[in-house]
Amino acid sequence: MGIVSFILFACAVALAAAMVGRVTAQDWRTASQEPVGLAPDPGSARDAIIQVYAARVIGWRGVFGVHTWIAVKPAAAAEYTVYEIIGWRLRSQDTALVVRHRAPDMRWFGSAPELVAEKRGAGVEELIARIDTAAHSYPWAGEYTMWPGPNSNTFTAWVLRAVPELEADLPPTAIGKDYSGKKLVGSAPSGRGFQFSLFGLAGITASAVEGFEVNLLGLSFGINPFDPALKLPLVGRTNTLFSWFPSFQ
Repeated sequence: MGIVSFILFACAVALAAAMVGRVTAQDWRTASQEPVGLAPDPGSARDAIIQVYAARVIGWRGVFGVHTWIAVKPAAAAEYTVYEIIGWRLRSQDTALVVRHRAPDMRWFGSAPELVAEKRGAGVEELIARIDTAAHSYPWAGEYTMWPGPNSNTFTAWVLRAVPELEADLPPTAIGKDYSGKKLVGSAPSGRGFQFSLFGLAGITASAVEGFEVNLLGLSFGINPFDPALKLPLVGRTNTLFSWFPSFQ
């Protein structure tokens, strides 16, 4: 299947998914923020833990994108620390960076989170220290743009680039992950491989973690032969659609 046919097919599937209404409208004041059981109990899990999460954002924007965050728990800690960017904080503060203790796997205003990556045990303490350093050196903490970035996904990708050992493959719905400011060439959001990005609006990514991705106006299309899956805007990462391509079996 040629690249043009693939893109047309991907667009058709993505639009079909949007039409059936993947995200339901709800009031952010009453939306659930309960944990979903993806994070080990910090009271009984004595090893160091790092987890990366993604969840659909609230309202119509959730059709297109997710919010991502990073949670850490040092071996001796009795609670998790979560690092994330929350754009509306800029209405009252001079930074959108939020570092706080909370359940790492809580629903994001009703949307159940997906566990993107996890590291536990030996060597994780050192990675946690690097995450903290990278988070506090994030250069766009004082600004936020939903599209094409910098936003919450730009922040997560910034930290992941500093800690490539996590090998985190952010979903294609993490709009903003490809934004890198004026830097046009660098590593992929996972910190591995290569990326060319034109202000998050267009670019290509190739790495052993992400596979191959094309960014068009902030929407990501891709294929990962290393961890077999197709990557589509709106739909996200899917293994089911990958099986429709016999040549990749």
